[in-house]
Amino acid sequence: MTKSFVAYNKDFDNQFRYDKKDLGAICSKEGTIFKVWCPLADRVELHLYKDGDKSDAYAVCDMIPEEKGTWKFESAEYLHGVYYDYTVTRAGEVTKTADPYAVACGINGVRSMAVDLTLTDPEGFAEDKAPAQQTENIIYELHIKDFSYDPESGVPENYRGKYMAFTQNQTGTEYPTCVDYLKKLGVTHVHLLPMYDFGWLDEAGSDEQFNWGYDPVNYNVPEGSFSTDPYDGCVRIRECKEMVQALHKAGIRVIMDVVYNHTYEPDSFLERMVPGYYNRRWDDGKLANGSACGSDIACGRAMVDNYIADSVMYWAKEYHIDGFRFDLMGLLTVELMNRIRTELDAEFGKGEKLLYGEPWRACESPMEEGTNAALKCNVQLLDEGIAMFSDDTRDVVKGHVFFEEIPGFVNGGKNLEEKLLGAVTGWRDNADDAEFKPLSCAQIINYVSAHDNFTLWDKLVLSILGGHGVNNEYRENTEPVTDMSVYTTKHADILEANKLAAFIYFTCQGHLFMQAGEEYGRTKFGDGNSYRSDPKLNMMRWHQTVEFADLLSYYEGLISLRKKLPGLYDKSADANRRITDKKVWAEGVVSYCADNTADAATDNVYSKLFVVYNSNKEAVSVELPKGDWVVLADKNETDCCKNPVLTADGKLTVSECCGMMLGMK
Repeated sequence: MTKSFVAYNKDFDNQFRYDKKDLGAICSKEGTIFKVWCPLADRVELHLYKDGDKSDAYAVCDMIPEEKGTWKFESAEYLHGVYYDYTVTRAGEVTKTADPYAVACGINGVRSMAVDLTLTDPEGFAEDKAPAQQTENIIYELHIKDFSYDPESGVPENYRGKYMAFTQNQTGTEYPTCVDYLKKLGVTHVHLLPMYDFGWLDEAGSDEQFNWGYDPVNYNVPEGSFSTDPYDGCVRIRECKEMVQALHKAGIRVIMDVVYNHTYEPDSFLERMVPGYYNRRWDDGKLANGSACGSDIACGRAMVDNYIADSVMYWAKEYHIDGFRFDLMGLLTVELMNRIRTELDAEFGKGEKLLYGEPWRACESPMEEGTNAALKCNVQLLDEGIAMFSDDTRDVVKGHVFFEEIPGFVNGGKNLEEKLLGAVTGWRDNADDAEFKPLSCAQIINYVSAHDNFTLWDKLVLSILGGHGVNNEYRENTEPVTDMSVYTTKHADILEANKLAAFIYFTCQGHLFMQAGEEYGRTKFGDGNSYRSDPKLNMMRWHQTVEFADLLSYYEGLISLRKKLPGLYDKSADANRRITDKKVWAEGVVSYCADNTADAATDNVYSKLFVVYNSNKEAVSVELPKGDWVVLADKNETDCCKNPVLTADGKLTVSECCGMMLGMK
């Protein structure tokens, strides 16, 4: 790593801020232009190669210094498919680096590639459009390799774990799998774990390698291990676009998980270009570690913010991405997030692109003067069109996310009734002076499981049956489970708790988010941190959709029902006023009513809803508000509108560990 660092201050930004959108390699039939931002360099050389990893440079070209610390080399040649990197000389030190602004690269990202992007579009991609917005957002989080690695996915072997798996139809024989399955399930958005070029694994290595992808290397290039040929820089681009196109054809929007809060290594391509500028440091020069990765990105600096905002816009335009999930958004700034929201709205229309993130960070990290961290406590500073994961909802429903023995409402937790009723309106009913009060439920992502930590099924097994997790970094002295069948057995009490957990967050106001496989009891056998675990442990086991068909059917019904309920899918600032008559009946028993009226253009049968949750191990009886009610969802069915059950005696018996919804015309 170079020892010569930029001494950053605001004057540096004032002198060198460069706002034009022409950095990187721009390749067309008229020629190729290479341009980098590298202030304070004494010399920058461009090296050209025939391949992405082995050959020596066939040409070395001196870059010409230009305005605001930029360097440029212009060639009349059409250099599509030519690989390149740079050497930067600064204060007598020579540093070799790939192009941090590259949009294509070779194997493992060590060399950038000049690309004519028009040649990477699959047939019909220019006409590709996102499916129409539905009444509700049902976000389904999955990992590209997990999705089709299982041989029972029915995907051809050379496409398993790859972008191209999403282009395959009729993959299942006895039961639907992959995209056919997603269509049947009814999700509206697929949230893909990081798919830009990430580090740690070897793209030329074994297919048994696995990584969630939170190790960013080339932010604007698709990951090569998901392509059928990681050596050819064009293949990963084209196949990634084919994946997005296929999901759009299936009626599903695509959300990209982005990790702009840190780099894989402190010695990143960004830092090699301008050492000391892109990484956040404390006053003593030590790297900030708010990401727990030792290489926080210095948001709040002009060229850092430009880089991130331009990268988001690039993916939205070039790959037709429909939304972005920001990893450790608490390390980014409110100002940057609001800028991204504004720029996307201006380009695509207000709210067309979905934005949300994690409103936390791993540790403290120094912010630039005049900026605010995009943390949960600053929710009211964020644009209403930027949502955040609700850890409050998650933890009150199922219990502590890190400690498996601490339960929530559905698995034995006590004194959680009032908190649960707070979750119903997306915490909008918090006091005005509360530390957390969102502008509307549009700022809330309701969920009970994600790729991080235990799957919902595993959390319930561990908390109810008292097992011990494996590979769990959050507890000391953990003992491996010797009988792994505990995780694959359909325990009746676990099934009930799972259904109730799903019922609760599907009847809270806000956006809905679920981990892939949650709907069929997905297990990782107690592995609470499977970021580099065996792909066979991480993969979606497609036959389990048959084994857990009753749970799957329950989720399908919840998804279908939710889309019909304006009282719950309303995202306006006043949506919480629809919720009335919140009541705690007894320990483990709560209810509320919801105004379910809709505008004239919406076909809506039931004007009022009554929702009740019972986490007890025995049935309870509650009084219904006056009127004629029909049961829309209960312990076994969740889309009962097809054959509603009449309830007219003013009393409602709620089964043990059960959620119920009733409607009034």
